[in-house]
Amino acid sequence: MKEVPSKKLLGDFLRSRRERLSPEDVGLASYGRRRTSGLRREEVAQLAHIGTSWYTSLEQGRCVNPSEDVLNNIANALQLTEDEREHLHLLAKPAQQERADNEQINMGLEQTIRALEPNPAFILNRYWDLLIWNRAAAFVFLLPPFSNHMQQRTNWLKHLLTGGLLGSDKYRAQVVIAQFRADYAYLHDDPRFNELIEELMKTSQLFCELWPLHDVQAVTDRYKRSYDPHIGEMEFEHVILQPSKNPDLKIMIYTASTDTAARLKSLISTL
Repeated sequence: MKEVPSKKLLGDFLRSRRERLSPEDVGLASYGRRRTSGLRREEVAQLAHIGTSWYTSLEQGRCVNPSEDVLNNIANALQLTEDEREHLHLLAKPAQQERADNEQINMGLEQTIRALEPNPAFILNRYWDLLIWNRAAAFVFLLPPFSNHMQQRTNWLKHLLTGGLLGSDKYRAQVVIAQFRADYAYLHDDPRFNELIEELMKTSQLFCELWPLHDVQAVTDRYKRSYDPHIGEMEFEHVILQPSKNPDLKIMIYTASTDTAARLKSLISTL
């Protein structure tokens, strides 16, 4: 898959946010029948207090350099969430930074992941590849037993979308794809990211349907509740940590409730 220029991503994102709003949503009168849904470009420009031709240039991916104030005005006009606002700024003014390709898991981190049993825990790299996981994570998320000698890494996004974990749950798929897009914005010119996207467009119907929506959502700590016929009802507090010296790594910890932890400990001990 070819590299996608940030200006095109910016234009596609703006268009997707514009098309989801109606004049009534932003307090504008609507006259006559519209050929397409959503706001017109001139309406967004009016709400953002900028010229229509200038806003059109942004959507068409031309080389214009909006200020932070202009971007904030556009974000307000399009009623962007905080995650979407950050995404807009990132696409408009991509950070020029070197990203060290460091995926080494030190002994302390490895011991921490193992010591968290029976709470599922694992570590992802920037591409959402699983680098290490404990037995509880393997049991709950249907992963193979972890081994330092594994030749091929499991990709968390692929596993969720094509490994049966999400099934046909469109809402959960939409959330996880929106979270992946938030990370993708930092490295949209990375060949591995684009190869993964190309593969998922061919192998996952949900991804093929939801990726073009340009939804964005940051990964946040949250309470999770689910049911598995072999485990029963499970409750977790999901926490994400990032090592200060390697922010490309995500430490994902699912702290189980007392009942869930006791059940997982008993089930895992029989494996």
